[in-house]
Amino acid sequence: MFSSTLDNSRGNSAAAGQVVTPTRFVWPYGGRRVYLSGSFTRWTEHVPMSPIEGCATVFQVICNLTPGYHQYKFFVDGEWRHDEHQPFVTGNGGVVNTIFITGPDMVATGCNSSSMDVDDFSQRTADPSQESIPRMSGVDLEVSRHRISALLSNRTAYELLPESGKVIALDVNLPVKQAFHILYEQGIPLAPLWDFGKGQFVGVLGPLDFIIILRELGTHGSNLTEEELETHTIAAWKEGKAHISRQYDGIGRQYPRPLVQVGPYDNLKDVALKILQNKVAAVPVIYSSLQDGSYPQLLHLASLSGILKCICRYFRHSSSSLPILQQPICSIPLGTWVPRIGESSSKPLATLKPHASLGSALTLLVQAQVSSIPVVDDNDSLIDIYSRSDITALAKDKAYAQIHLDDMTVHQALQLGQDSSPPYGSLNGPRCQMCLRSDSLGKVMERLANPGVRRLVIVEAGSKRVEGIISLSDVFRFLLGL
Repeated sequence: MFSSTLDNSRGNSAAAGQVVTPTRFVWPYGGRRVYLSGSFTRWTEHVPMSPIEGCATVFQVICNLTPGYHQYKFFVDGEWRHDEHQPFVTGNGGVVNTIFITGPDMVATGCNSSSMDVDDFSQRTADPSQESIPRMSGVDLEVSRHRISALLSNRTAYELLPESGKVIALDVNLPVKQAFHILYEQGIPLAPLWDFGKGQFVGVLGPLDFIIILRELGTHGSNLTEEELETHTIAAWKEGKAHISRQYDGIGRQYPRPLVQVGPYDNLKDVALKILQNKVAAVPVIYSSLQDGSYPQLLHLASLSGILKCICRYFRHSSSSLPILQQPICSIPLGTWVPRIGESSSKPLATLKPHASLGSALTLLVQAQVSSIPVVDDNDSLIDIYSRSDITALAKDKAYAQIHLDDMTVHQALQLGQDSSPPYGSLNGPRCQMCLRSDSLGKVMERLANPGVRRLVIVEAGSKRVEGIISLSDVFRFLLGL
């Protein structure tokens, strides 16, 4: 039906390193079989669309689009249709809808061609399925936030301490390689650092340190060698390689960063705020009976998961006192979502293909400042998830020295982690924790409160297409009104 002159854009398969934006297309006008086709599929492929859960007349699909101008149309029950409520143009192939995807150093502009009459690209997609979703009032939101804030302000970090357990700290004089092997063997993502000379805890060693080290090892002309990784101590790495962190950070923070810590009698709201403001996964709970802070005792590593567990436990049998718990997550500003047609996203959702290189995955983790990235297939259905803490699997048997980051794929790296699971527990707990857009906030909070779960991937029912992601940090920023 469409001639080749209609296609001025690239296909749906992006070249290596090409930035793509997951974009949701919606057909809200019913039908039995609905397909999407466009310039991004070169008009040769019909992409099947699926009914939205709870609304059989609304169909949707998510496609990865490269930056630029795209045209598309719907094939509904054997007939070509366009959406009159979205921007459209008339050309050689008839009436087609249009969309402009912005990329780095790009701005959305209208087309200058006299044969095109392009509407405002910022228009939202009409989605009748959203009309039945109950909206919370501002009063309900403020009441819920006030009650959560009051609870956390009256509870202390001491309540997070388990009845039994162990907390592992590392000596700053340990070789870096040995330190990461310990993290792997113990099945923990990070550990506080103890300096015997100073008699105090001075920092935390975590997956991001190992990521930066591996990237530095793989950089041509790097001053860091594998021998240094074997012999250099954590202290030498933290001090001598601070310029590397500045290079990857880009925020201009102070280096070396001071240790972020809390005391056992600090209230849980202050603990949560420290974790969020410093963008760390956990903070050491340290106690000293002396005023000068000497002879400190490491009691626990406080995390948002533990604090969320306290909230869920307290309100479990009085959920009516928190009206927001009954709200579906799609109705509240929570998490990072795949943008709808015409929407721009200040924080686009990052995804990976299984064949992407491990090097590109690590770069994306650092640059996007996220702790994990969903791994999806060609239909954007969830396969797995790659997290910062997965990198410690390379510490086993010195695997990091036997591979090149750009030669190993994400799939191979995940397989390596599964084949060499740590003997003591698991770094991430159950993998690929999922939820639906219709799940309530209360249900999502209960899942995130489980040990080892730091985020939930929002998927479409049935197809498991990725629609978004919600992290512990997202939940707390919403609950605390940040």
